[in-house]
Amino acid sequence: MPNRKVWTLIALMAAGSFLAACGGGSDMGADPVPTTVDLGVRPEGDTTLSPDLSRVPEELQRVFQHIDDNADEHVMNLRRWIQQPSISNSGEGIPESAQMVKGFFDQLGCQHSQVYEVPMTEWGQPGNPVVYADCDYGKEQTLLIYWMYDTMPITQPEAWVFPPFDGEFTEFGPFKKVMIGRGTTNSKGPQMTMWNGMHAIYEVTGSMPVNLIFIAEGDEERMSIGLRQFVRENPELFRHADAMYRTGRQARSGAAGFSGGSEGCVYIELTTSGESWGRGPVPSNIHGIHKRSTDSPVLRHMKMIDSLITDDGNGVLVPGFYDGAAPLSPAEEEMFRSSAENLDLAIAAENIGVARFMTDDPLQHLKNARYGISFNMDGIWSGNMYPGGAGAILPNRVTSKHNMRYVPNMDGLEMVQKIRDYLDEQGYEDVEMTIIGDVPWSKSNYNNALADSVREMFSIFGVRYRDPVAEDSILGGGYWPAYLFSGRDGTLPGGTDLAMPIVGGAVGHGGGAHAANEFWVIEGAGEVYGMIGGEKSVATVLYSYAGLLDE
Repeated sequence: MPNRKVWTLIALMAAGSFLAACGGGSDMGADPVPTTVDLGVRPEGDTTLSPDLSRVPEELQRVFQHIDDNADEHVMNLRRWIQQPSISNSGEGIPESAQMVKGFFDQLGCQHSQVYEVPMTEWGQPGNPVVYADCDYGKEQTLLIYWMYDTMPITQPEAWVFPPFDGEFTEFGPFKKVMIGRGTTNSKGPQMTMWNGMHAIYEVTGSMPVNLIFIAEGDEERMSIGLRQFVRENPELFRHADAMYRTGRQARSGAAGFSGGSEGCVYIELTTSGESWGRGPVPSNIHGIHKRSTDSPVLRHMKMIDSLITDDGNGVLVPGFYDGAAPLSPAEEEMFRSSAENLDLAIAAENIGVARFMTDDPLQHLKNARYGISFNMDGIWSGNMYPGGAGAILPNRVTSKHNMRYVPNMDGLEMVQKIRDYLDEQGYEDVEMTIIGDVPWSKSNYNNALADSVREMFSIFGVRYRDPVAEDSILGGGYWPAYLFSGRDGTLPGGTDLAMPIVGGAVGHGGGAHAANEFWVIEGAGEVYGMIGGEKSVATVLYSYAGLLDE
């Protein structure tokens, strides 16, 4: 990422350019801004690749042309969505966002679309609305499309070069136009890219090459607690799907891959309070002068956290924490060895905004990053939370948040129980533990027709890609609720028997997920396609899956 000074300069330059393009300025007598803004989006940007049109049928070429002709409006579709906050942890904009997503599905001619409320979940919290749509175009195949419409909150507003819900443009690296905003890469940018591609097909042909089912959740950043409840209560809504197609993107280098599998993730909160401990302040925070004579729940909480981890913070001391972890298969080992040969760790660290990684060995880094088991502190709050200044406070209560990533054949809830048992043994019986949610791991296989369609799209678009390992694997998906649809849920208490191939893959690029200055590339460069190319890639996958590329 550029440093702060560079970002600031870019921001000022881009803001001036944007105001000029939109007719902004101090002239109060200027004509009103037209409803259709001329953004001047270049469909190809500076991308050196292009689809091989000799392999694209005439109808799909007309869809491509429609996408090019409406590039500005397609980008504005993303901006409008970014300008609607949808923060699941606070609930800000969630009801409005759910209705907005329903409107997207209605525009595709879906016969049935509905916002479903999820009043309560097994984790003791109400779920956010789930949006479902069923679109029958009378075709042979049916694809299930998974979306999340919620985003992370803004925790460091001062670090953003533009307000995070403005959807402004700037230049970043080789890309002449990227959009900055919360949710641009995770995941509204890829999803709007998908929707624009689908809507272009619908506008050109009046139909779609396959039937579609949509499921959009507003709880992905809350461990998908609402979606889990909804799917388990309504599995019949999904049984007619042949496969699930997800969004995708390219790496900064231009290389692409497949997704579908998911690592496991379980999330807990730990709370130490004077009331439960029987020492320290009880009804509220008190004056800090009393620390000389009074125990501190916060300092005790820090000692408790320290008892869980190794000195470097990268290992877990809880007995049995790593039990059940399956080793990488020989095919996965070989994939990592091959990938490590061309990995520059300095560039990789810069791309995600870290000083350096735990290890300087590329192979070990890839194993850590994509198949590691971790215990993290995501946040902690108590007492004097105001920046700067002073203010003597002895807090009566402290809460920390922790996510743990795990792999086959581990069990997230068993890991949590082992932590509970260990804390009790260490004398921390009073520390309250709350399970926020659990997303079990799920494997995916890429020997199926949908994966073949993604391969064909990559070939047509000239994109370098690494074929996934032959056997089932979690690699390529991070964590997301794949288990609800892959068949994995059927092995869990209360789970459903839904089981279908899951494949993600498209072109385009973005970065900064969960960070300040999150972005989605509008105009590509080099071997990276921009948003318009991404729309065409989605359309190509659908036509390929329907068997229409050979006609």
